[in-house]
Amino acid sequence: MKPLIVLNLKTYLEGTGEGAVRIARACKEVGGASGIEIAIAPQFCDIYRVASQVDVPVYSQHLDGVGAGSFTGHAFAKCIKDAGAVGTLINHSECRLKLADIEASVTAAKGEGLRTIICTNNIATTAAAAALGPDYVAVEPPELIGSGIPVSKADPEVVTGSVAAVERIDTAVKVLCGAGISKGEDLKAAIELGSVGVLLASGIVKAKDPKAALEDLVSLI
Repeated sequence: MKPLIVLNLKTYLEGTGEGAVRIARACKEVGGASGIEIAIAPQFCDIYRVASQVDVPVYSQHLDGVGAGSFTGHAFAKCIKDAGAVGTLINHSECRLKLADIEASVTAAKGEGLRTIICTNNIATTAAAAALGPDYVAVEPPELIGSGIPVSKADPEVVTGSVAAVERIDTAVKVLCGAGISKGEDLKAAIELGSVGVLLASGIVKAKDPKAALEDLVSLI
């Protein structure tokens, strides 16, 4: 099974507007050459821009558990799908939700056929997230996000423990790991610890040459 790489553009200037399209093209080229699925999570306003110009899996950075109606300012699942997204992040450490809201978001996303990645920060929250039946959980200790120190080195037990916890709850749910991931050795270590891929951001988005950084990321797989 080839790993999944999900590149979160956050609100970095380098990944905004046409920058998002350029990085998406790099994801497509490197993914095509390596045979590895590389998805991208741009800002809401760039979902359609990216999805309509580049044949690459697009994820939303967030999705609210609301339907059609009087929900001003919310991220509506149908609108996200119609813009071209195939999935969504839920409960990123920079956009945290209460448990009931996570469940509502998962339900709304599934109702539109969107893939779901619930972000977690430790083994206990990973287990709770797995019980909601997402496609993936992505465990990211927040203190390591953007640090350049990969979770696979700094806290490998949180990855192996999360994988074991998820397997006990729902074998259909797969584990991604994130925080500090940027190099080929980081992805290789993440896979060896039992995850099926990574969620990453600044190490690629803010790199001088994002395509070269992606090529390095997949070089040992």
